[in-house]
Amino acid sequence: MVKRRGPPSQGWRTFMRKHAPDIAAMDLFVVPTIGFDLLYAFVVVRLDRRDLVWINVTTHPTVEWVARQITATFPWDEAPDYLIRDHDRIYRSVVTRRLRAMGIRDKPTSPASPWQNGFAERLIGSIRHECLDHVIVLGEVHLRRILKSCAHYYNGVRTHRSLNKDAPVSRSVQQTGVISSRAVLGGLHHHYGRI
Repeated sequence: MVKRRGPPSQGWRTFMRKHAPDIAAMDLFVVPTIGFDLLYAFVVVRLDRRDLVWINVTTHPTVEWVARQITATFPWDEAPDYLIRDHDRIYRSVVTRRLRAMGIRDKPTSPASPWQNGFAERLIGSIRHECLDHVIVLGEVHLRRILKSCAHYYNGVRTHRSLNKDAPVSRSVQQTGVISSRAVLGGLHHHYGRI
């Protein structure tokens, strides 16, 4: 093979640093209840700081419901340029028209390839492993309350290695004081801070 002359093309890290503030990802996942009913949770995550922007629950997701969730997620000038989504039938023409009207370019993944929506899938895995696997969901209101507290923990307390061990909502380093522990998510996790 002929050796390449000049610098190599940009790497994945450079690409993400340049374009991540303009990209978000969304997905739906299923949560069973104690009565074996199925609830559907909708999540939206922004890629630059890995922050969980929106989370909501419904018993019957419809195309109109998903379109309303997208509108509620990105008010006015906060909409990303690109939105990664699964190749699911729930994202039909109503959703794609809403995205186009908001100025968002729709980027569906290939069918049966969840690795192409890795940020949303990783977020869902974190929610399941860190919260939902340890709780019995009683119903829609209960799941909504659990997921809201999980979102607060995920954005404000949980550290990420990709963010240099910072939370998506950045916080200052506490240099002095006595370390105290505060239970989060009903004691599933703890937040350690200085007083």
